Amino acid sequence: RMNRSIQAEGTFGILKTDRWYKKIVRRGSDAVRMEIFLVSIGHNLYKYYNKKQKMRQAA
Repeated sequence: RMNRSIQAEGTFGILKTDRWYKKIVRRGSDAVRMEIFLVSIGHNLYKYYNKKQKMRQAA
């Protein structure tokens, strides 16, 4: 239980540990929202690129 309480789940865990994205550096709700959107878009593009590469190797 102690270990489970400090672990991030899913995508947030990947962003925090693998991408070294620890904290939001912008101020204001619009800027924070934009920063989160940009981080999310980057994460999704990374996943898309890796999926395309795997499909290219399989073909």
